[in-house]
Amino acid sequence: MGEVWRELVAWSGVIGYKRNVMSKLKNSKPRIGFIGQGYVGKSYATDFEKRGFETVRYALEEPYCTHRDEIQHCDIVFIAVPTPTTPGGFDTSILDSVIGLVGKDKTAVIKSTILPGTTEKIQKKYPDIFVLHSPEFLTEATAANDAAHPDRNIIGMPEDSEVYRKRSRQVMDVLPRAPYELMTTSREAEFIKYANNTWFYVKVVLVNLFYDLATEMGGDWGRIRDAMAADPRIGRTHLDPVHKSGRGAGGNCFIKDFEAFVRFYTETLDDPSGKDVFHAVRAKNLELLRRSGKDTEHIKRVYGTTLPTGRQAP
Repeated sequence: MGEVWRELVAWSGVIGYKRNVMSKLKNSKPRIGFIGQGYVGKSYATDFEKRGFETVRYALEEPYCTHRDEIQHCDIVFIAVPTPTTPGGFDTSILDSVIGLVGKDKTAVIKSTILPGTTEKIQKKYPDIFVLHSPEFLTEATAANDAAHPDRNIIGMPEDSEVYRKRSRQVMDVLPRAPYELMTTSREAEFIKYANNTWFYVKVVLVNLFYDLATEMGGDWGRIRDAMAADPRIGRTHLDPVHKSGRGAGGNCFIKDFEAFVRFYTETLDDPSGKDVFHAVRAKNLELLRRSGKDTEHIKRVYGTTLPTGRQAP
C-alpha cells in the first residue's frame, strides 16, 4: 500500500509540474493592445483572445473607453483608427492623437492605411517606442474570418536593422500563420495597401465599362463574367457592376484611398499622361456613383461639395 501511495504522490508531482509549466508558457505570451474597435480592430482583438492572448481594447466608445491607461502596459499595440482623406488632404490627426499611448520600449503596429513615409515620420517623432506598419486586408462582410485566416502578413520597418527585424519577427510570430509572409520597409508596406485598393478601384470601373457595352450589344453579363472569372489571372472578385446599393467603386476605403493615392502620385511624379489616366478613371467612377445614388456621404467626406471631373486637379 505504501508503494502505491508513493507512486501516486510521484505522479501528482509530475502533473503539478506540468500545470506549472503550462501556466508559465501561457503567461509568457506578450500582452496585446488594440486601439480602435471598428470592424478591423475588433476582428483582430477577438481573434487574439480566441488564441489565448491577454488583450486590452481601447476606443472612445463603451465599454472600451476606460482602458486608455492600460495600453501603456501592453507589449505590442495594434492601432486601427480612421485615416480619412478630406478636401484638405490626407488626415492622420486621429492616429497622431493615440500613438503616444504606447508605453516606452513597446511596439506599435499601425494597421490603419497610411501614405508611404508616414511610419518613418511617426518613428522620428516617438523615438522611445518601436513603430511598425502592417497593412490589413480585411473585407468588412468577412472581417472575422479574414483576421483569423489571413492570406498575407506584411510588416514594414522604418529602418532595416537587427533590432527592428527582431521586433518585426515578434509581431509576425503572434499573428495567425499566412501562406505569404513578408518583412520589408515601411514605405513598401504602406504602398502595397494603396496599390491593392487602387487596383480593385480601377478593376471595378473597367468592369462597369464592359457591362455597359455587353448589355448594349445584347450579351448576358452573367455568362461573360463567369467566363472571365475562370481565368485565374482575373479572378472572381469585383466583377459585379451592381454591388450593394449601386454601381461603381464605393465604400469608405476605396473612395478615400484612391483619392489619397492619386494625390500622392501627382505630387511625387511629373507624369501628365499618368495623371490623366487616374483622373479619367476617377471621373467615371464618380459618375457611376452619382447616377446610382451610391455612397453619397462617403463622396462628400472626401470631396466636399465640388467634385473633380476629367483632368481637373483635386
